[in-house]
Amino acid sequence: MVCVSQDTCKGNPIEDPRLIKKLLELSDSKTEHLPGLLPLVPGMPVILTQNIAIELETFPNNTRYIHKPLYAITEIVRSKIECNFEQLLSNLVPIPLIEQTFRINIADVLPKDKKPKSNQKTILSIKRRALPPVLAYCIITHKSQGQTLNNVVIDLKLPNETDDIAAIYVPLSRVKRLADLIILRYFDYKILLMKPSKSQLAEIERQDKLYLETQMRFSKWF
Repeated sequence: MVCVSQDTCKGNPIEDPRLIKKLLELSDSKTEHLPGLLPLVPGMPVILTQNIAIELETFPNNTRYIHKPLYAITEIVRSKIECNFEQLLSNLVPIPLIEQTFRINIADVLPKDKKPKSNQKTILSIKRRALPPVLAYCIITHKSQGQTLNNVVIDLKLPNETDDIAAIYVPLSRVKRLADLIILRYFDYKILLMKPSKSQLAEIERQDKLYLETQMRFSKWF
């Protein structure tokens, strides 16, 4: 089963096949994290763009295309929800469609005789409605923040000239037990000795101060 995003431009559905193909093939990093095509298979791991870990219920094994989904029934394993929706278990929650707007350059899909001289005229504003989950078989460090995962395979071989300590400690801290962690390949041990930069230390200090202020203002919640 595949959910297809609902894309419009100036309130009108997009009908040009070349533009539709281009929009559906865009990375979700360019579409405000709403995928054009969201394949759904039984037991697949997914994450919401709001960084909430979820698992989808089972669907038929044969591939189908849904062009106007309304919501997805999802299972949140660890939830603080005290009441359940009518006819749903307490850990099953409907996730509605999300609407986002992004801009795209369509110069490469225009016929040569219709291309304007200025690139600015080929920028379109696209409004997309789609389900917020994205596949989580392989995710970047940024998308894994705030999650606790059952099992992870981590690549600690950093790109050249990368000195961001978050690229190391964020993936390493996604599991509770060392037995649930596998390192993909050889890496330089020196990266584990990397120290925070001045800006990172300043950010840690700022967040510590903010936490203390929040604790004082909302003491009954702590």
